[in-house]
Amino acid sequence: MPDHRPQTIAYPATGARPYGPGSELIAPHVVVLFGATGDLARRKLLPGLTHLAASALAPSIRVVGSSLEDLDDEAFRAFAREAVFGFGIHKPTAEQWDAFAANLRYVPVTAGPEALAEAVAAAESELDEGSLRLHYLSVPPKAALDVITMLDQAKLVERSRVVMEKPFGTDLASAVALNDEVHETFAESQIFRIDHFLGKEAAQNILALRFANGLFEPIWNRNFIDHVQIDVPETLGLDERANFYESTGAYKDMVVTHLFQVMAFVAMEPPTALEPRPISEEKNKVFRSLLPVLPAHVVRGQFTGYRELPGVARDSDTETFIALRAQLDNWRWAGVPFYLRTGKKMAQGQRIISIAFKEAPRTMFPANSGVGASGPDHLTFDLADESKVSLSYYGKRPGPGMKLDKLSMQFSSQEGEHSGDTLEAYERLILDAMRGDHTLFTTADGIESLWERSQPMLDDPPPVRPYGEGSWGPNAIHQLITPHAWRLPFERVWREKLKA
Repeated sequence: MPDHRPQTIAYPATGARPYGPGSELIAPHVVVLFGATGDLARRKLLPGLTHLAASALAPSIRVVGSSLEDLDDEAFRAFAREAVFGFGIHKPTAEQWDAFAANLRYVPVTAGPEALAEAVAAAESELDEGSLRLHYLSVPPKAALDVITMLDQAKLVERSRVVMEKPFGTDLASAVALNDEVHETFAESQIFRIDHFLGKEAAQNILALRFANGLFEPIWNRNFIDHVQIDVPETLGLDERANFYESTGAYKDMVVTHLFQVMAFVAMEPPTALEPRPISEEKNKVFRSLLPVLPAHVVRGQFTGYRELPGVARDSDTETFIALRAQLDNWRWAGVPFYLRTGKKMAQGQRIISIAFKEAPRTMFPANSGVGASGPDHLTFDLADESKVSLSYYGKRPGPGMKLDKLSMQFSSQEGEHSGDTLEAYERLILDAMRGDHTLFTTADGIESLWERSQPMLDDPPPVRPYGEGSWGPNAIHQLITPHAWRLPFERVWREKLKA
């Protein structure tokens, strides 16, 4: 990638603490939540902050909410209470809620930087000396720079870190411009570009399964793996987001910021240590080895009825579905296709990674034995909140003769003795940002590499193809993946844990 500016990568200093739960103390924090009355804050951030505050994991925190709505502190607390008890996975006790609510403040954006600075100063006065600030920008991308400017004017840049939501630009030029503008106020080490997919237990379990087990790492390469699928269909539509989505589409909204990030965990080389700097280096190597995304390797779709939504052009070419074939030009993965798919209004809501192994020779088995009839062996990760892993293989059917069936070994995180310790993705990532741990966040260099390799498809996108609501996308997806087949829909369901 051209060195268009000095590279400042989000790496903590050499000797940073190892990745994973540590015993070090985290400084008290004031969390400044922009977009505090938005959908993400209501569904994820406020419930997550409440759970962290009630747990032994987080330090003492104070929350200053800010948004366009003209609320006072009590009205914001009422909004937060409805969000926490309506959407929170972990419901607080009355005592826990009262303690958290007492630490909530609200400042309308219209009150200006001086009022925001006063609210933060008041919150800091209640904390021990040495407190830090975490600014969470739960705002549309076009509003992010205004918030950055406001923080600068309020003199809230020192002792702070800033969490930014996707998308990080819409192409290479806009990503470079956005990074340059943010860097005028915040150093790269202060910036945390969030991808909640990487905060999920199942995504991190890829690293554990690959690098802690002698069973898998020796076969994690082009000699044994036939292809990889990363499949994230959604049943949800766009509701009131259609106007935003119209200028974004599935590729910019999901592939660059989510699916490629997950692909990096699957494809990365072993890091020298489970620390932020080595992991970031290996992820960025994956992005740099990605071959350009060509229009011939992409299928774009649009669900019927999308053009009738408010804020959508009647001749809209925006895709609500995308499937593509990606390839990595490196020693480990040369010739191994990565198939990525995501879309709105599809048949099921799933989040899976499926590793398809090369098939063994069948010469010793009779033609009617069943071997090969159900496709290759697969290792499958389910990225849902209840993370699961499944390994499918051929085994002998009980009875006379040599008849084979496809069997599977399955594991669910809910079956382990530590299942109650699971953190929701946003909770984990907020905690990591407080620690200053960039392991599960993306860097300026990584994002810009992905946009550069996406440019051929962005410059000449294939036409959108219609697909029906509740389907698996346009029929052209089968030609894209041939001679293979999509793993979804599953022919078998995940086994559920038996309750006593």
